[in-house]
Amino acid sequence: MSSDIRLAFAHPSERAAATSGTELRDRISLRDHIREVEIGAFQQERGSLQRICFNVVVEVKLPELTGAGGVDDDVDKILSYDTITEAIDRELQAERLNLLETLAAKVAEDILADPRAARVFVRIEKLDRGPGALGVEIVRDRDMIARATETGTDVAPLVAYLGNDVIGSDRLPKVLDALQGQGVPVILCVPMGQVAAPRADHPAAQRRIDLLALEQNAWVLAARDRRCVVVSSRTELDWAIKHDQMSVWAPSKLVLDATDGPDADTSDAVVLAQWLGREFDALRVVSVGDMVHGAGDIVAVDELLANGLKLR
Repeated sequence: MSSDIRLAFAHPSERAAATSGTELRDRISLRDHIREVEIGAFQQERGSLQRICFNVVVEVKLPELTGAGGVDDDVDKILSYDTITEAIDRELQAERLNLLETLAAKVAEDILADPRAARVFVRIEKLDRGPGALGVEIVRDRDMIARATETGTDVAPLVAYLGNDVIGSDRLPKVLDALQGQGVPVILCVPMGQVAAPRADHPAAQRRIDLLALEQNAWVLAARDRRCVVVSSRTELDWAIKHDQMSVWAPSKLVLDATDGPDADTSDAVVLAQWLGREFDALRVVSVGDMVHGAGDIVAVDELLANGLKLR
């Protein structure tokens, strides 16, 4: 039992060795790599940096042997240590995350994208949340990632920004019919509602208020047609896209979690819709309704109903 407990808290390199199978593999490791990041599900963890420590071990396929039985001393044929640190950098820059578990899984998947990587151990610990280190450790292998990849497909959506004149119109169902008739998943974005949002003295508070005001209008739209399902997370949007579901975007979570978010006032729903289109590689971003300032091309309701859209 004591050896089991020791192994549970041992460095991932020891755990990798203890759980290795009959296949011979080399291992490369990264120890005690500390970064300062914004991460965490609690409100007090937003807007501040904390130290997290990475320990990563990658099991790799054995390098090819030369004719004399030696190793080919070619850096291009081995999995570099930079593969680990660059994977960490990419995932930290991609979006703000709440959970260490999510970050660990993303780092592991990123590393396993290299065909030379066979199995990955990732341990991440928060160093500033208590008297000790609080962390998680996961293990992923190539078969796990391959199965997950097989279940998903990459589908580009249509992002449609609806004016309030459309949201409140009796022709809304026909507009939604026309958008669905394009044969691609649709993400709907909405402007501020007819009632002005409250004003706050602090910019961070105002940002939240503006985003919540947009989400209120999203629910107004959802109440008018049952096809309009309000979604907020990237996971929900990905699922909706893959299952051809019409979604109404509630922007708070994605915008607040983004490490490279929209560079604009969060009350500017047009800029947010354009940013969402880039984030999801939309086939096209269009605005439907009677407006001067819109996201992408502005299409009148009569034109949409008569001619549809050209997506490609």
